[in-house]
Amino acid sequence: MQRARPERPWERGRNASEPERPAAKQQEREVMSPPADAPFLLACRNRSASHVPVWFMRQAGRSLPEYRAIRGTGSILDAVRDPGLATEVTLQPVRRYGVDAAILYSDIVVPVAAVGFGVDVVAGVGPVVERPFRDAADLDRLGAFDPEVHCPWVQETVRAVVHELGETPLIGFAGAPFTVASYLVEGGPSRTLARTKALMLGDPKLWALLLDRLAAIAAAALRAQVEAGAAAVQLFDSWAGTLSPDLYERAVLPASARVFAGLADLGVAAIHFGVTTGELLPLLAKAGAQVVGVDWRVPLDEARQRLGPDVAVQGNLDPAVCLAPWPAVEERARDVLARNGGRPGHIFNLGHGVLPETDPAVLERLVELVHAWEVSA
Repeated sequence: MQRARPERPWERGRNASEPERPAAKQQEREVMSPPADAPFLLACRNRSASHVPVWFMRQAGRSLPEYRAIRGTGSILDAVRDPGLATEVTLQPVRRYGVDAAILYSDIVVPVAAVGFGVDVVAGVGPVVERPFRDAADLDRLGAFDPEVHCPWVQETVRAVVHELGETPLIGFAGAPFTVASYLVEGGPSRTLARTKALMLGDPKLWALLLDRLAAIAAAALRAQVEAGAAAVQLFDSWAGTLSPDLYERAVLPASARVFAGLADLGVAAIHFGVTTGELLPLLAKAGAQVVGVDWRVPLDEARQRLGPDVAVQGNLDPAVCLAPWPAVEERARDVLARNGGRPGHIFNLGHGVLPETDPAVLERLVELVHAWEVSA
């Protein structure tokens, strides 16, 4: 028997199919904390929960008609400066799908754009840098980052979202130093990251200084989100899989570890995720997160074997599977769940973000399937 989806706070007393857009306010809101036994938070701490928790990377976005109806035009960097809009977009997938966590509607380059490095996000392209990072002089363009000065709207959005979510946890996030550095050095998305690797190997001192700056920025951004009410954080190192394990460990891991160390006193659940990082999984855990995100290229049981029993996992259905007919989606999702073997500490997710052409009805059914999966006592 499938569990009935619990009523959400914003659904009480009105039609949930016609949500009101929350009005983000300038004044301070009371920070509300989800219960410690929320299934998502229990799984983050590698503990058993009443059901397998599920959320989706990029669950808020182009696949939702309600998102397209309010998003408008322009860069996401403009959209996230509107706390009312960003709050509504963050809440939309939680209302529609009944997922176990929300993730902040934002972008990994928000902090470096806010300090004036000259970054924009171009639709269909991704982050684009007007003047890419080339030498030591460019470090001056990455000054000290103060979230309350440079992007106070992010914390305002977090407070507004947490107020609306009630018992559902909010995930804050930031870009890992390596991935953000790759955009700054390459000037935009790159398949080879040739300039990034050339800098890393050719001028290791400058590379270390760059990652130090970016680690400090990421830690400050995440701390501010947690202090505003986020119950967990995810560090996205999307392009770490382009590196060999030895190069990652030597030139990247120390900076990512500094990000997690900068949050240690907050006691917040932390997730570390990268794409094509099957060979890096133990190193991602070594950086200091309690949860490691796994993409679809490594079977979940194999990933758990590589990580060991003390690390929780998140993943790992191939996003493209969600474009197939439902019987195929169901088969692959059940395979992911079965490979976990009933162990605690599994958060069901896709192996990367929701594809824009995904039918929301498929994700609705997927959430129902995951929540109905029998968990071990």
